[in-house]
Amino acid sequence: MDAKAFQAISSSLPNKPGIYKYFDNDNELLYVGKAKNIRKRVSSYFTKTFTSYKTHELVNRIHRIEFTIVHSEQDAFLLENSLIKEFQPRFNINLKDDKSYPYIIIKKEPFPRIFLTRKRINDGSEYLGPFTSAGKVRELINFIRQYIPLRTCKLNLTQQNIERKKFKVCLEYHLGNCKGPCEGLQSQEDYTEGLMQVRQLLKGNMAPVISKYKIIMNEYSANLDFEKAEMIRKKIDHLEKYQARSVVVSRHLTNVDVFSIVKEADVAFVNYLMVQNGTIIQTHTVELQARLEETESDILVFAIAQLRENFNSTAAEIVVPFAIDYPGEDTIITVPKGGDKLKLVELSQTNVQYFRQELRRQKTLHLEQNNEAQHKVLLELQQSLGLKELPAHIECFDNSNFQGSYPVSAMVCFKNGLPSKKDYRHFNVKTVKGINDFATMKEVVFRRYRRLINEEQPLPQLVIIDGGKGQLSAAMESIHELNLEGKLTVVGLAKNEEEIFFPGDTESIKLSWNSEGLNLIRRIRDEVHRFGITFHRNKRSKGTFKNELENIEGIGEKTATLLLQQFKSVKKIKEASFDELQSAVGKSKAEIIKAYFN
Repeated sequence: MDAKAFQAISSSLPNKPGIYKYFDNDNELLYVGKAKNIRKRVSSYFTKTFTSYKTHELVNRIHRIEFTIVHSEQDAFLLENSLIKEFQPRFNINLKDDKSYPYIIIKKEPFPRIFLTRKRINDGSEYLGPFTSAGKVRELINFIRQYIPLRTCKLNLTQQNIERKKFKVCLEYHLGNCKGPCEGLQSQEDYTEGLMQVRQLLKGNMAPVISKYKIIMNEYSANLDFEKAEMIRKKIDHLEKYQARSVVVSRHLTNVDVFSIVKEADVAFVNYLMVQNGTIIQTHTVELQARLEETESDILVFAIAQLRENFNSTAAEIVVPFAIDYPGEDTIITVPKGGDKLKLVELSQTNVQYFRQELRRQKTLHLEQNNEAQHKVLLELQQSLGLKELPAHIECFDNSNFQGSYPVSAMVCFKNGLPSKKDYRHFNVKTVKGINDFATMKEVVFRRYRRLINEEQPLPQLVIIDGGKGQLSAAMESIHELNLEGKLTVVGLAKNEEEIFFPGDTESIKLSWNSEGLNLIRRIRDEVHRFGITFHRNKRSKGTFKNELENIEGIGEKTATLLLQQFKSVKKIKEASFDELQSAVGKSKAEIIKAYFN
């Protein structure tokens, strides 16, 4: 959409807060944005000078604009984030975080069990989390089961079943891990008290649980039951040690969310620390891809909204390293200058920097490992074929035709054992008529390497001709004409037996069927087939359509194109009624088409 087209609709846009959506001419959602004033914000895309190519590309693709008016900027912010999360438009910020996070579920059932799950379903159960580490969740569950007696069995503990004495206590009861609700030895109220303690533990709040155990310990001591009192004392000691293992920031802090960001070009990383009761109970770092000219502040605000929603945060305070415009009416934004909150921001920044460096290290390590593995494969192939040089640059040719029509050839290029798709080439055969695979191969090999010579481009160390001895000989004619003998190695690959032929040799080479070198050759062969067949199919279908319709006397190229645009295929044109054809191309041409197909 250009500025002139926008001017025609600009007056219909409201001067109110809301969200706007951009669609292309295929009705694909390109972008969702929020605005205090929809008309002003949308107008800026057509009046401002943007330095970003991506923003220019977005504006050029806009075909239709929709908007939704809301009551406030905060409502617009929430709606924008909801739509981005649901539809993930290609020009919006992309949060690369597709993990399935674990939850601790308190199952909706009599005497509820607790266990790990990754699926949330609307069954009335309570889901605590999510958590960033499944290992951490399992550790928490094991810790809970040591100190809070809850059942682990799957028995249907309805009151009726318990009263009928359908169940007997199991080993867990005798080990002290369960209080035996199956036999009515534990009340629903007492069990519910244990679940409340679980919720406190998961929030990092050990105090209520420890206080409860101290009361019980004192009761045992008062009744001179020192053995049980000692067991409770050990539990209290373990709980206090577990609490000490957690990162306790400050006992004076309540619940806060802490965020920090580091941005490099179009990529940003955001770290999130969830603090509850002065303890860090969650930490998570995400990667985001900026698409337009978003600032650090824009990206951070987007990430905060998404992460708080993903982790079900209800903290009233957000702590960040710099001021942001976060439209939450009930949310306090703090940029600390000192104290515990500044230490939290610094800790968050340490985490985000570490994440970025570790990601970079992992990518480099993966690349190095990959390069090392590919080098071994190429070395094996060099030794197997007796090549003078390591075949770091390999090219492979394949021909394709359809009953002598639409002959094409394809060439794929692999560098360091990996596809170099920018170097792939298609060839429309120019000098060959009818079925002649040998002449076709000679032509395309000559055209390929004459061009590389003229452009002073490096030659491959290995050229694979996908075909038998005849096609290999044809390719070698071009190699001879170009004076390239000895400058590259050309081999033929028999289509069925996976035999490799050298020019002039009577005997072929068969590599070990499970060798990495042969696997690489198979991959290259399969890739040239895929690449060539795709090109040939497209060319063939276009040619078939054109010939079929343009063979009708009185029907030209424009009419044939119009018919295909409307009816999509020749088959549907044949099946179309006279009235349908007449409405598309007029009465006289409709009569010609009907007469031809009938």
